[in-house]
Amino acid sequence: MEILRSKNIQKAIVLIKILDDKKLLVVDNDTTIRMLHLDDLSNEGGFKVNVHHQRYKSSVVAFSNDGEYFATLSSDVKESRLYNAKRKKLLSRVDRHHGEVSCVGIDPLSRYMFSCGDDGKSFAYDTKSGKLIFTLPVHVDTVNDIAFSENSNWVATCSYDKKISLFSLVTMAPTDKLKAHAAPVMKLRFIGKSRLVSVDKNSSVIIWDIYTHKVIERLQGVHDEVLQITSTSDEKFLFLGTSLGYILVYDLTTYELLAPRYIKLSSPITALEFDNEAQHLIIGTKDGVLMYYDIYEGVYELKSLLREKKYIDIEAKIVDNPILAYTQIYELVSNLWENTLSQAKIALQNGDKKKALLLFKQFINIPSKNRIMQKVIKDYEEFEKFMMFAKQGKLQLAYSLANSFPIYKESKLYQSLEARWQKTFTQAQKHALNPKGTDTAKELLSPYRGISEKTALIQDLLTQGEVYKRFRIAIGQKDFKLCFELIKQHKFLKEFTEYNTIMNYADTLYIKAKGFLEEGDTHSAIKLLRVLADFDDFKDEVKELMINIELKQKFFKAIEEEDITTAYNMLAKAEELLETQDAQTLQEKWNSDLRTANIYAVEGDAKGLEEAFSEYMKISSKTMAIATTFGWCYMVQLERAVEKKLGQYEIEDGIKNYMLNFGHQDQIENLFKRFKKIYPETKLNLDLLTKGSLNMWRPSMIVTSILD
Repeated sequence: MEILRSKNIQKAIVLIKILDDKKLLVVDNDTTIRMLHLDDLSNEGGFKVNVHHQRYKSSVVAFSNDGEYFATLSSDVKESRLYNAKRKKLLSRVDRHHGEVSCVGIDPLSRYMFSCGDDGKSFAYDTKSGKLIFTLPVHVDTVNDIAFSENSNWVATCSYDKKISLFSLVTMAPTDKLKAHAAPVMKLRFIGKSRLVSVDKNSSVIIWDIYTHKVIERLQGVHDEVLQITSTSDEKFLFLGTSLGYILVYDLTTYELLAPRYIKLSSPITALEFDNEAQHLIIGTKDGVLMYYDIYEGVYELKSLLREKKYIDIEAKIVDNPILAYTQIYELVSNLWENTLSQAKIALQNGDKKKALLLFKQFINIPSKNRIMQKVIKDYEEFEKFMMFAKQGKLQLAYSLANSFPIYKESKLYQSLEARWQKTFTQAQKHALNPKGTDTAKELLSPYRGISEKTALIQDLLTQGEVYKRFRIAIGQKDFKLCFELIKQHKFLKEFTEYNTIMNYADTLYIKAKGFLEEGDTHSAIKLLRVLADFDDFKDEVKELMINIELKQKFFKAIEEEDITTAYNMLAKAEELLETQDAQTLQEKWNSDLRTANIYAVEGDAKGLEEAFSEYMKISSKTMAIATTFGWCYMVQLERAVEKKLGQYEIEDGIKNYMLNFGHQDQIENLFKRFKKIYPETKLNLDLLTKGSLNMWRPSMIVTSILD
């Protein structure tokens, strides 16, 4: 792979990010922030923060997508800091961690800055006010990385405790922790809507389904420490950057390792980004070099080589860049090869080896194709014998050869043998159903005795005629559940024409059901899907389709009836509903109202906050988010009371009320420390107070002032 363009900034690159305005953000380990033109890397601005990062395997710097906020660890990693990048203003210092700060993050909607530490804690700060508003589930060891889903609905953290914590930023509630790694989990990255990739200290890479919490795949071929992860927006390819300077690339459909050394550099890969519009992989290294690579490098040469029919050179290009195998141009080459192979097989079946070799000539110097060609030619050496056995009616010998050389099963001769078998078996079936026809059935099937795959079917037919009768009756009554129960117990039923008939019927039902769904006719689709549910091959997909239909029906009914309570609760249960315009409109409204609510929370204005949330008070899926925001609002009231040095007992009442409503949190603990410095004579003990929790909080507990 050739470097498309590069820039040497002379310091280790710790972050590369394409911002919403299409500028390329590049941050080095001295926290010098550069804004570069995405195409030519010319300088378009920037500034220095003068924070030196000695370690940067974790996310030591984070930037919001809009470029307005950024977070960084301090040089001594004792605290993290949140800045307004446009105003060059420090908004908050986070010094709450017991130990060092390990990583920072800012969610894609620029709402929260997260500070994660060696103490396993992750604090979430409001970006506008710089105030602490909630914490993520605690790990029992250092938090190594933090990642966000593209839609900002999910945040994930991973730790030395070998676990991954998933937290919904929609419901403000955690899910079960993901557990499958045998070593500390070091890196995380969301892929698309429902997948998460994680890497542990032993270089084990896992792909997760974030909805089911199950492992989808464990990637093979990683033998080096993975420092950075990125993927294409179309979810086709995953790139891993390692400490030895390698870029590995995976197919995200098959999870196949396409190239263990897709790119090899002389310095560790410390930053990765992907430009989805230009299809460029952007790499930053420890030695300070920023590089662009075109992942489809060589595609124009492919066109030229295809016109000139230089297939050997085309294959060499694919070896150099395996991603080219996913282009339409290479698909033409693949189709040509498949057609050539098919024609060569026909020639060999006709005994024309010379023609086959002539057809293969254009591919003969391609090692991967040559191996296939040599095997095909060798296998067909016995085909003449197969033809002779078939014509002489020596079926046992013919089928034995076909089993030894499965390629023969593609031939018309083998297909004609199978057609004759089906016809004979069907005739024997009719006789076998007649008590006096057993001998005739045996005579018809006698040529197939000794053929292992046929013998078992013949025995079943001759001994279990009643089963076939029940099978036919079940088909007549459209009792497909019984049909498939019988087929599970009696495999020979698959040889009957009735089996093919019902499977073709199932395919027809499926196509019609999908058509109705595309047209929006869910009523007709459900009728067909209920029938399909009895077919084993379709059972799982039908179940998923029915659940999705039911969810959408309930959701759209709620929208139609202006029942936003049900609509929002449905959204919390099924994120896939966000693919609909109605759901996106609802989510945008909530995000807008939440931003308004946060403004009131910063001011400690509980009345304004209650008004901002008035539409959501009865929506159970929003209760946790509302509780979190009110907790923040009341904390502001308490902080102001301490700053103004109001009466000791009044503040103590406020602390008691806060504990009763929200429980023992980091926010109240830090405030209590400040309170005790001002009022050292206080007898208040947080551990002895009655404690509530965010889970137990309800809108009925709202008060204008926590001090009352």
